[in-house]
Formats: sequence, structure tokens, C-alpha cells
Amino acid sequence: MKPDMKSDMKPDMKPDAGKEPILRVDKISKAFGGIQALNGVSFEVHTGEILGIIGPNGSGKTTIVNCITGFIKKTSGRVFFRGRDISDKPPHKIADMGVTRTFQIMRPYFTLPAYKNLVIPLFSPRAKRTGGWRGGGRLGDRNTVSIDILEEIGFERDSYVPYKTASTLPTGYLKRLELARCLALKPEIIICDEVFSGLSMSEIASMVPLIERLQMDGITLIMIEHRLRELFRVANRIMVLNFGEKLTEGSSEEVMADERVKEAYFGSQKVEEVMKHA
Repeated sequence: MKPDMKSDMKPDMKPDAGKEPILRVDKISKAFGGIQALNGVSFEVHTGEILGIIGPNGSGKTTIVNCITGFIKKTSGRVFFRGRDISDKPPHKIADMGVTRTFQIMRPYFTLPAYKNLVIPLFSPRAKRTGGWRGGGRLGDRNTVSIDILEEIGFERDSYVPYKTASTLPTGYLKRLELARCLALKPEIIICDEVFSGLSMSEIASMVPLIERLQMDGITLIMIEHRLRELFRVANRIMVLNFGEKLTEGSSEEVMADERVKEAYFGSQKVEEVMKHA
């Protein structure tokens, strides 16, 4: 980890650690037929924290996101948001409470312009209830608010890009559009599924400050990632999954020094290479 980042990041810090966690996952299991995708996974996330979740392909990372957000039904276990059991709620109810997510395979409304993708969540009950579609303390035009949000996450306001059909946007803009749709709901939690995946190094370099700013704005983030160096720059804590079970959790240094992680995930040479550049 870079020396000048360490004092700011505090990777072992748990924001609001003395308070009730904003999200608690209790012994979640999920089986697809005879395949056990998750087996009794438990963890907590505190307000303002960035939790990174890593693991080999097939370790259960996306499955646990789908279980938390109601996109698939759990075999067993519970999920609590601010102490309230949300285990059996459908995705739109969970999003309305403030728990939002991006998708590894982006799911915009491809036939609509980019800014119109935000107009839809800005009409949601949560956006109306929280004032997410108000501009400057007054009722704002949703098209204008959409452009404002897109500008916040890296769209050039004075360019034609916000008006382009989503199907014509490159991956970098689609990733940002996923985040923008979450922000339109004024979320308390954003779960990012591979937000760095498919991006160039320059695109990632511009995405990292955006993630840091979201945290500074008080949003709690859970990040599923394969791009470890970039994840370690922003995450306060790392959890490792393997074969559907929680292998370990802790700071990036702690988890990458774990022999079980080296054996199950990377191989010792790869671990050393990642940590050298983190």
C-alpha cells in the first residue's frame, strides 16, 4: 500500500464501529440444485465503510449480492438493514429503503438516451420522498437533475455524451451510468459488482476518486472486485470468499498474508506481485 495513502485510508477502521451496523448478513446459504453456492456466510458493514469482497470465480460473490438485494431467494439466513429484516423483500422494496446496486453486466435502458435512464429512478417513490429530484431546495426539472448527476460522476455536461443512446456508450460511461442510476435514488448503500472490470487504467484512475467522494458523502459501499490493486486503494476492509464460504476478513495486508488465501485464490507469486504494487 502506498505510504501516503495509509494514514487516510485506515484499512482496519470500522466507521461507527460502536453503533449498530447499517447492514448485517446472518448465515446466508444458497443452493442451486446440488450446488452449494453460499454456505452460512455472515458479515457486517458499518455506516461510511467501504467493504471489498474478493474471491476466485465461482466463489459466491455475485450470488451474495443477489441474495442481499432480493434478486434471488436465499435457501436460509437473514439480511438486516438498520436492524430491520429485509430478507424476504423484493428488489424494488429494498432499493426503496436505500440499498442499491450496480450490475456486473450493465443493464441500462439501451434504447433511451443516457440522461433518460436517470429520469426513471427520479420518478421513484424514494426519490420523491427524500427530495432526490429537487434542485437547489426547489422542485427541479428531472431532465436537468439527470444531467447534474451525470456530470457529478464524470459525464461531460457540455458534450453530446449525456444525450447519446445508452447502447452506443462505451464501457467506461456505462459503468458510470450504473452508479448514476443508484445516486438518483439517494442511497444509503451502493453495492458495486465489478465496477472496475473492463476499464482502462486511465478510466480506473478517474473512477477511484469518484468512489472516495461517495464515501466522503456518507454513502456505504460494498465492492465486489477482481482488480485488487485498485480495490485496496479505497477499501477499509476486505472479505475473502472461497467455495461459497467466508475464508477470512481484515485489512488488505492481513488477508493477502493469509496462507489459505494464497493457496485458494492466487498462488504465492501472484500475491506478492499484487501487494508490491498496492
